[in-house]
Amino acid sequence: MSTEMGDSQGVTTRGVDMGLEVIVLPVSDVDRAKEFYVGLGWRLDADIARGEEFRVVQLTPPGSACSIQFGTNVTTAAPGSTQSTYLVVVDIEIARAELLAHGAEVSEVFHESAGGARFEPVADGRAPGRAPEHATYGSFATFRDPDGNGWLLQEITARLPGRISPDATTFASVNDLVAALKRAAAAHGEHEARTGAADPNWPEWYAEYMVREQAGDELPL
Repeated sequence: MSTEMGDSQGVTTRGVDMGLEVIVLPVSDVDRAKEFYVGLGWRLDADIARGEEFRVVQLTPPGSACSIQFGTNVTTAAPGSTQSTYLVVVDIEIARAELLAHGAEVSEVFHESAGGARFEPVADGRAPGRAPEHATYGSFATFRDPDGNGWLLQEITARLPGRISPDATTFASVNDLVAALKRAAAAHGEHEARTGAADPNWPEWYAEYMVREQAGDELPL
């Protein structure tokens, strides 16, 4: 899908989409890093070597459109220097439990009591537990790979306006879809309570609610 851009004279033109698909991680031991990420359940897409001078390994987190790469002679960055790479989840407690079960050392879930605390390596400014009322974008947890590259889990249950195009509603996993259906069901129950009657067109209502929620548009009543 192309995007619209306005020039200095107010003329709207069509631009080319630029998809972020790969993040390069600096690691000191390729096999150790591969074992770690495969152990998390991430899909191994490729492991390509050209002699001893070049190797690239690519893996993809479950449900992600963006992959990671690391290897030999793929970056000059210091091992462990990539920090605060986001992993967005719909239920941070479930995501944390899955990572722990796969051997990752994950922090407790926290929310910020001071701006920017999610990026700090110490606990100052981090309040324990999910954000009040499970506010979307507000709950976090962190973990690191064996080199110290840092990952930041963030719970997002509803997107900000304009973040997702209503022309392409997608769900990254079965859990994402189930969570969206549960939110739609709860909202539809409130809708029927307001109208005082059962809604025979509930599939259409659910669909509209889920599309609008993901796009960040005003929700149906």
